[in-house]
Amino acid sequence: MTDERSSAQRVRYWLAGLALMFGVLVGLSAFTFVYAEGFSYFSDDPNACVNCHIMREQFDGWNHSTHKAVATCNDCHTPHAFPDKWIVKGINGFNHSLAFTLGTYPEHLHIRDFNARIAEQNCRDCHTTVVSAIEHFVSEEPLQCVRCHGNVGHGNVAHGP
Repeated sequence: MTDERSSAQRVRYWLAGLALMFGVLVGLSAFTFVYAEGFSYFSDDPNACVNCHIMREQFDGWNHSTHKAVATCNDCHTPHAFPDKWIVKGINGFNHSLAFTLGTYPEHLHIRDFNARIAEQNCRDCHTTVVSAIEHFVSEEPLQCVRCHGNVGHGNVAHGP
């Protein structure tokens, strides 16, 4: 009977330890989310993008661009359809949080292929009339908008290759 009691007691200690670790993980996650102003990322406010100091140059470039009058960060950098917009925001939010937590973000930001394809599609969606009118005259292969308009939306901020 004492073996059964000690075995049951060990299980309770393990469960208590797991519950404690889970509580600490949830608590730290909640603190980090609130500290990092996580709720702001659910909005379309461009100020949410500048919560991270590394985005200041991109924000300032957008703030002085002609796109400021017609587009926010999400208009260009996330899909317009539900649920795609929220899936991309979730993927990017996780990647950004991980990079900032681990300190692995680059000093100079460059858009990755995944996000560049989204931005390209959004350029084409907003400017479909212009794009369709000139695209066939310029090349038989689809061109990327940033080939000629590399600084669009961010003023003089340099973009990746």
